[in-house]
Amino acid sequence: MAKRATLAQVAKLAGVSVMTASYTYNQPERVSAEARAKVLAAAAELGYPGPDPSARSLRRGSTQTLGVVLGEHLTYAFDDPQAVSFLAGIAEVCADQGYGMTILPISGAADDVARITSAAVDGFIVWTTADDDPILDAVQAMKRPAVIHGGPAVPGLHLVTIDNRAAARAVGAVAFAGAKRPAIVSQPLSRDRISTITRGAEIAEALFPVTRERLAGYRDAAEDAGFAWQDVTVAVCARNDPAEAEQMAAALLDSTQPPDAIAAMSDQQAAGVIRAVRAAGRIVPADVAVTGWDDSAIAAELGLTTVAQSLREQGADCAHAALGRKPRNHKKSWSIVRRASTRPPH
Repeated sequence: MAKRATLAQVAKLAGVSVMTASYTYNQPERVSAEARAKVLAAAAELGYPGPDPSARSLRRGSTQTLGVVLGEHLTYAFDDPQAVSFLAGIAEVCADQGYGMTILPISGAADDVARITSAAVDGFIVWTTADDDPILDAVQAMKRPAVIHGGPAVPGLHLVTIDNRAAARAVGAVAFAGAKRPAIVSQPLSRDRISTITRGAEIAEALFPVTRERLAGYRDAAEDAGFAWQDVTVAVCARNDPAEAEQMAAALLDSTQPPDAIAAMSDQQAAGVIRAVRAAGRIVPADVAVTGWDDSAIAAELGLTTVAQSLREQGADCAHAALGRKPRNHKKSWSIVRRASTRPPH
């Protein structure tokens, strides 16, 4: 590659001082129109594109960029509707404040921490992760404004989340009403992302706080309805993926005691559950009641009872927090949307 032209070379060709050439780019009001024209003409001749952004960032002590730490495959940011909504909220604030956004995908690899510590960003937004994720210590050690969405709570860092346990208890009450064999399709318990079907899942072993709190809320709802937790089937999925949820639900429905109510932890999972129910020749909700979470577009399309929350608003609030503003309390920013996928109240 050709060597990059320098500002000193531009100044020499233009016949001006290096200071004048620098002012042309950084403080143009301090340069005469004649001098500015000479500098820009020389820059064009030498192919000089302007000051190095990295050097400029060092001088002003800011990159004008926020880093979004995403504990999923990078494509998840574009494929999952709720991730898209969350990122759109961040992008909206960044655009308004003249900031860029860098997505930092974290895969559990050895270089995850290095990706955080080498990130040229002014603040961090961490997508929900597990209690034992080493990137949390890395973010904390960077001493930059940071916020975690969903959890876990980390001393010194902001947290933006709803009351997942209360919301799960509320939607679980709707899902399990009139049921005899309730079941749950869960998001992963830990970063190991092991798929499994169990009964009475050990909630304390769930290292993802969002999963743990939702399981606790579903347990509350099941016990409120008269079920023992150890009798409630929990199908844990490795990913928030409709195809995997469909496979899990198909296995549940093919068992000797198929569920007649399934509470899923996302609308994407619930969509897979509904496909499995229909493929098994059963009817929603007469044979199997189904609930989701997030109130995404697919929920309205399927007539799905779900938990409504605005991840776009939460994303925007996370961005404001990463820029130094105290985030709002979102604990009660959820509601239950009842549709045709659950049985009517008695």
